[in-house]
Amino acid sequence: MQVPKTHPRYESLMKREKIIEALDKGILAKAGLIAHGRGEMFDYLIGERTIPPALKAIEAAAATLILSKNPVISVNGNTVALAIEDTVELAKELNGKIEVNLFYRTKERELAIKNVFEEKFGNDIKEGKITILGIDDATEQIPNLDSLRGKVSKEGIFSADVVLVPLEDGDRAEALVNMGKKVIAIDLNPLSRTSKKSTITIVDELTRALPLLIKYVREFKRKNREDLLKIVEDFNNKKNLKETVEYIAERLKKLEFE
Repeated sequence: MQVPKTHPRYESLMKREKIIEALDKGILAKAGLIAHGRGEMFDYLIGERTIPPALKAIEAAAATLILSKNPVISVNGNTVALAIEDTVELAKELNGKIEVNLFYRTKERELAIKNVFEEKFGNDIKEGKITILGIDDATEQIPNLDSLRGKVSKEGIFSADVVLVPLEDGDRAEALVNMGKKVIAIDLNPLSRTSKKSTITIVDELTRALPLLIKYVREFKRKNREDLLKIVEDFNNKKNLKETVEYIAERLKKLEFE
């Protein structure tokens, strides 16, 4: 589909095209289309921009990732379709671990996602800058999680202390927290189970949030441990979600319809 750059919805339409392309390539499950559309709706509510509560969450997430001993970035089909480059860039700023974790898990989808990483970032994989986990090594089971998302890598999510979960589902977020892990979610719905159960929830669109997260990780690497700990300790996820909902409510009250 040819979309002129002058179209007022150009960015949104291009993301839709990426999602459709990922479906055609077997990277995305059909349910991923629904998830993307639901996210777009919530993005309208926040004004399609990074709002102040989201920025606070991004800062807390960056500090948490730097303080982490074994952070892992979990990816699904939507994340690969929309933000594979930024995902890899962030992983390279950390310990390089990216784990493929799918709700609608099939061998075909796993291999399709693996092939995308190898085609785009084969040199980084060979040089050890990033490690793709969760495909041939998903031999561990997250306790009390019966879906196929419960199958994880021992080297990755199972042993991680912090898991970044863009576009997450609430069952796994809760199960990971119950395992004693810190969960950083990127979720446009502040009312979702994921948002409520995660340690830090960034209510923002994925392709806006990840570049900012990379920026703050790089910046915060120059901070001392005490400063990073204070950023994390000062963040309250429930309060931040409440501020997000209040922001949406106030924005809707002020909207004018012509």
